[in-house]
Amino acid sequence: MATQLESLKALSKVVADTGDLEAIKKYQPHDSTTNPSLLLKAFDLDGYQELIDKTLADVKKEASGMEREAQLEHAVDRLSVVIGTEIANIVPGRISTEVAAKLSFDQQGSIDKARKLIDLYDDAGIGRDKVLIKLASTWEGIRAAEVLEKEGIQCNLTLLFSDAQARACFEAGVFLISPFVGRVTDWYKQRDGVENYSPEEDPGVKFVRSVCDYASNYGYDTVVMGASFRNTDQILALAGCNRLTISPDLLEKLANTEGEVERKVTDTGAGDKKIEPMTERQFRWEHNQDAMANDKLAEGIRKFAEDQEKLEGMIEKRL
Repeated sequence: MATQLESLKALSKVVADTGDLEAIKKYQPHDSTTNPSLLLKAFDLDGYQELIDKTLADVKKEASGMEREAQLEHAVDRLSVVIGTEIANIVPGRISTEVAAKLSFDQQGSIDKARKLIDLYDDAGIGRDKVLIKLASTWEGIRAAEVLEKEGIQCNLTLLFSDAQARACFEAGVFLISPFVGRVTDWYKQRDGVENYSPEEDPGVKFVRSVCDYASNYGYDTVVMGASFRNTDQILALAGCNRLTISPDLLEKLANTEGEVERKVTDTGAGDKKIEPMTERQFRWEHNQDAMANDKLAEGIRKFAEDQEKLEGMIEKRL
């Protein structure tokens, strides 16, 4: 009998939520995603030490005349791309590389950073068809993605918690969005004092299903990738979603459990409903009215920014 992971791969493209090369080789995902938190973990992985040392030696030469802050920023970019390149050479699909969280409210800064990352990938021999630029789903991030998509730089809009964010991303024509499951559920557990939800009542699962339904009903081509899972029940409840990005520990559980997986999400792609494009005023108001989405977006940006600072601190020590 097939494992749950094998069965799931027949319904959704599985993406590894890790920068661990050994885990990626083991579970053979279609794509892989990274962020500052995952890059931090690379400093503890034996397989990356030689690569990190070589990259930072190159950074010393390239950034010798730069001020400290600019040097560290360049080092993070170079490491992100070097690690991303290693992953891109393993997965058949794409590697998602994140724009710094501190640029979440800076449209032009995000565009400039994305272009730099793409140039660095190009220098490493990785074409833009293998890369997704990750941006926070703020109004500024979405507008930056709209510009980049028109240049042929495809994007992954992350930290997505509200219907307003999803709709704005669809209308901007972004390649992929990452609505979060676990963080949504965490918020409702804390607010309502609930210890556990059944998969069908799980707020995070219901949110991602609603996003998938909206894309289907309105005929959007944007890929929906469920993210931020807390357990395998949440994953299996979204079987059939375009993509699912899963951490190594949950991939391991799926790989070690036999059983057929039932489709829970169907994307017909046949919808033709029409609606007037969302304005900035509408976006900000509708997102503001969702207390959970407001809290989790702000928290997520802060957390990624903190991890970026920790990463820069570790780099500074190594430099």
